[in-house]
Amino acid sequence: MKLLILGAGAVGLSLAARLASFCEIHALCRARHAEIIARRGFRLSGIWGDGSFSFPAAPELPADTTFDYCLVTAKSLQTRGLCERYRQALAGAELVSLQNGIGNEEILAEFSDRVIGGTIITGFEWRGPAQVHVTVEAGPIRLGRFPRGLDAGVERLVELFRRAGLHVQASDSIRTDLWAKTLYNCALNPLGAILDVPYGRLADRYSWAIIRQVMDEAFAVCRAKDIPLHWESAADYLQYLETVQLPATADHHSSMLQDIQQGRETEIDYLNGAVIKLGKEQGIDTPINRTLVDLIRFKTSRNHQPSE
Repeated sequence: MKLLILGAGAVGLSLAARLASFCEIHALCRARHAEIIARRGFRLSGIWGDGSFSFPAAPELPADTTFDYCLVTAKSLQTRGLCERYRQALAGAELVSLQNGIGNEEILAEFSDRVIGGTIITGFEWRGPAQVHVTVEAGPIRLGRFPRGLDAGVERLVELFRRAGLHVQASDSIRTDLWAKTLYNCALNPLGAILDVPYGRLADRYSWAIIRQVMDEAFAVCRAKDIPLHWESAADYLQYLETVQLPATADHHSSMLQDIQQGRETEIDYLNGAVIKLGKEQGIDTPINRTLVDLIRFKTSRNHQPSE
C-alpha cells in the first residue's frame, strides 16, 4: 500500500512515524522538518511511544507519483490549495481528511469521488523541528466513508491503523463524528487560546458559562440544518464534555494557542466560524461564537501588525 500524507505537520508526521513500518509512505512537509528527518529521523514521544523514526519526507513530491491513499492533515485553510497543486498525484487515490473543522471533506469531493472522513482527538505539541510530543487522547481515531457508510476502502485503512497500534474505529456515520469533534473544538480551542490556559482550567464556572452558550448556539444551528448528532441536547453534550473529554485532555494546550504563538493563521473560520456561517443561512444569531471568532482574529492580527 502506498500512502501520501499531504500537509504533514505535527499530526501528519506523528502518523507517518507510526505507519511507516506497515506501508510505503511519503510525507509532504516543510523543508526544515524534511532535512532533519533525513539526517537523524523524526522524534516522537508521549503516549504514542518514544523513539526516532525514519521515512521519506520532502517539501515536494517526486514527479509522476501515485498513491493508494492520501491522508490530508494540513490546516483547513490549506486544503484547497494543496489539492489543486497536487491534483495529478491525487488522481485515483482515496482522499482522507484527518483535519479540524467543517468543510474539508466537501473540498476533497471536488477532486475525487472517493472521500473518507476522519476524526482524531489527540493532543500533539511541537518540541522542536521534526520533534513532537503526544500528550493526550480523548477517544479513538474514527474513519468512515463520507458522508456516511462503510466499504472495503475504509476497512483496509482501518486495518492498517490497527496494525500500527493506533486506537481506531470504523464509523458508518462519519459526518456525525465530524460534528462531535467540531463541538469539542468550538467549546475549548478558541477559549483556551484566548485565556492561555490548559483545557482543564476551562471547567471554572465563569469560562464554563461561556462554553454553555457556545454549545446552545451550535446545537440550535445543527437542529435547524437537520445535522444528526450523538446527543439530544446541548446539556447532554456538556455533561459528556465535562465528565469524559475534559478530564482526558485537562493538561492539553489549545492548538489554536500554538498557532497564535508561532504567528500562524488559525482554523477559527472552520470551527466557530462554520457555526456562524450555517447560522446565518438559517436566520439564527450566534453572538457568543461570533465574539470568540472576533477575539481570535484580533489576536492573530496583532501578529501581522507593522513594527513602529
